[in-house]
Amino acid sequence: MMSMIPPTRFSRPNYYYYTSLRFLSLSIHHSFLIPIQLRNITSPKTLNLTITNSSSSFTAKSSSELRKNRSNGGVDDDKLGALRGLFSNPTTAIDAYIIPSQDAHQSEFIAECYMRRAYISGFTGSAGTAVVTNQTAALWTDGRYFLQAEKQLNSSWTLMRAGTPGVPSTSEWLNDVLSPGSRIGIDPFLFSSNAVEELKQAITSNSHELVYLYEYNLVDKIWNEARPKPPSNPIRVHDLKYAGVDVSTKLSNLRSELTSAGSSAIVISMLDEIAWLLNLRGNDIPHSPVMYAYLIVEVDAAKLFINKSKVTGEVKSYLKGAGVELKAYESILTEVKSLAAKGAHLWLDTSSVNAAIASTYGAACDEYIRGVGSKPKVRSMTKPGSSGHSGGPPAAIYRPSPVSLSKSLKNSAELEGMRNAHLRDAAALAQFWDWLEEEIQKDTVLTEVDVSDKLLEFRSKQAGFVGTSFDTISGSGANGAIIHYKPEPHSCGLVDASKLFLLDSGAQYIDGTTDITRTVHFGEPSAWQKECFTRVLQGHIALDQAVFPENTPGFVLDAFARSSLWKIGLDYRHGTGHGVGAALNVHEGPQSISYRFGNTTPLMTGMVVSNEPGYYEDHAFGIRIENLLYVKEVNTPNRFGGIGYIGFEKLTFVPIQAKMVDMSLLSVAEIDWLNEYHSQVWEKVSLLLNGSPREWLWKNTRPLVKV
Repeated sequence: MMSMIPPTRFSRPNYYYYTSLRFLSLSIHHSFLIPIQLRNITSPKTLNLTITNSSSSFTAKSSSELRKNRSNGGVDDDKLGALRGLFSNPTTAIDAYIIPSQDAHQSEFIAECYMRRAYISGFTGSAGTAVVTNQTAALWTDGRYFLQAEKQLNSSWTLMRAGTPGVPSTSEWLNDVLSPGSRIGIDPFLFSSNAVEELKQAITSNSHELVYLYEYNLVDKIWNEARPKPPSNPIRVHDLKYAGVDVSTKLSNLRSELTSAGSSAIVISMLDEIAWLLNLRGNDIPHSPVMYAYLIVEVDAAKLFINKSKVTGEVKSYLKGAGVELKAYESILTEVKSLAAKGAHLWLDTSSVNAAIASTYGAACDEYIRGVGSKPKVRSMTKPGSSGHSGGPPAAIYRPSPVSLSKSLKNSAELEGMRNAHLRDAAALAQFWDWLEEEIQKDTVLTEVDVSDKLLEFRSKQAGFVGTSFDTISGSGANGAIIHYKPEPHSCGLVDASKLFLLDSGAQYIDGTTDITRTVHFGEPSAWQKECFTRVLQGHIALDQAVFPENTPGFVLDAFARSSLWKIGLDYRHGTGHGVGAALNVHEGPQSISYRFGNTTPLMTGMVVSNEPGYYEDHAFGIRIENLLYVKEVNTPNRFGGIGYIGFEKLTFVPIQAKMVDMSLLSVAEIDWLNEYHSQVWEKVSLLLNGSPREWLWKNTRPLVKV
């Protein structure tokens, strides 16, 4: 499953392209922000900010121009009307409201109760930002979702195709449609501190004011009783045989980093980082085994902010033994204020910590300074060995979270779990493909949802199965060209034997996370389809075989996967590879392989990444081939510059359909790669199968010969 940093946002310096993708980062630093009532804290100061005047004109087609005859426009208009009705409340008094996709933890996948942008707009893609003014409503999304957004937005909305020439950014658009001196509202819990700073830098004229609305989210207000309840699912301990390192050791290593940086505490808000650090897993978010929580680690304490109803007696005892104190989820801002009051030097990853936390800490620092009559310091680093409690004023230390990189470097137990999970997953897929081909031969009528459900059935029978790692992308024909297509029972297509079929799916197992895409044809593919498929395969092979110096960032490798397509003027609108967690999020940072060169994180031994080049013809077909790889050391005959060289090892073992390959385009070396891969598939997976699925695997792993 691909993920991509949209071109309209500045990517997290040390994080993945995705994805999680936090779509249009819009942010403000605590010392510039402002207002209104805080949830559980006192109000900080107010300040006016301005928006850049856009000299460029732009045009964007409304959804009504793109798609006619939508029947639910009245319902969506009612929502917009109710939202706009809140703009004039005395405690709000705004002229526009920005509604991002993410929750308070910058998650890519979120619980249903936090799907505010989807509720207000009707667009259900994972990445996008909605902006509503008193007269207009617009939604920005990236190339993965253009076709989906065209279908889902009604005529009240204007679709902004982010990254397309002539399409403005949100700030440019707001400057064009708002009168000078307007007030733009945001929920500061839903924007990272960096995102707020980015927006602040973009607003330099027209005297617009950015308003933090702490007290409640405006979409929640109109959603009201119909809004789903926040999840309260129990959490579990992730077994040490899968985690590899116990929580005490992980906390000790983190505290060493705090001390070296001159910090006395760190706020961790990314949910996968908390789950990894504490060796816990949850079930609050579909597809991601995480729980809604914050974590503060101090040099001599640790506090987990969570709904305590999720904590079983077993987990409570486990956390107590690890020295982790339980606190109410809603008390995070109160605790941040307390840290400032006692002079803590707080480590904040401003690319992930939300603006509410950063702003609260800044306001509390100001309050501390007013009490002692001196000016606070904000610094990026202090002397190694400092405890962080100097008796002086509190200070923020702005650095990427050290947990992000540590989590990405899989230890031997995590890699072993990933290998085992992928083999069981491959067995389930062999059973599935054998079943599907037989049903197609019998002319059974199957919808894309039927196929997705059947795959889930096969996977659920595998040992250690927990759930899917993302919504299965089951696309026949033109639906395969919708990069993040999700079939729905009431609107999905039939699996057509005369068309290409793209299946991108993944699973969560107790010991690992999988993500695989295969594109097949049940009849006879056209020569053009075979050429496109083969060029995608050539890119996949080129990346798989890449050997490169250590410290090489992922963007350097992206061209390997595109080169064969480029030769005939083709390309694809998503990154080539994303990081993957070990029994954690299917999209993980900080590593990626993407043409977005803002991510300079080097690929390092132990990281897991996807290899998924593709090609898509709108309204016709889509092609993608995806395996997961882990980064390993490579023994080269030379070590130029005295440095090591690294490459990849495959985790995914499922056949690539031979009938889709145009052998005339492949070199002997590329054919050898495919034959060797299929030989490994047979050797590793056949032991887990019997009967018809085993016969299917045998037929689909036979060597190919170039004639």
